[in-house]
Amino acid sequence: MEAGTQDTAMAIRELTLPIHQSKGWLRLLGVLSIISGIFSALTIVGILYAWLPIWVGVVLLQAASAVERAHLTGSKEVFYQSLSKLKIYFVIQGVTTLIGLVIAVIVFFVAGLGAIIEAVT
Repeated sequence: MEAGTQDTAMAIRELTLPIHQSKGWLRLLGVLSIISGIFSALTIVGILYAWLPIWVGVVLLQAASAVERAHLTGSKEVFYQSLSKLKIYFVIQGVTTLIGLVIAVIVFFVAGLGAIIEAVT
């Protein structure tokens, strides 16, 4: 049983290596995202969505810490936790990007409609 556990730990260390090597970038993006959220919170409109970049930043910092722990310990559970945090990050980014695209299309449509109405009158 001891050999199987060591083999699993070694496999986890190998699997976490690419993410472990980029943990500094994860932390940098996390900190920058939190700072962005704090600056957004200083504006009237930004206060409505400032929680989102702060949440994303915290998730990235948690993912970086978890992947570091998984790489050091070889723990399958901690590795899974780090991947779950990265999943949350990508889901949030995907949803916010889609919402932004929908809003942009609506704005362009309304602006185009306003220009057409203005040209007719």
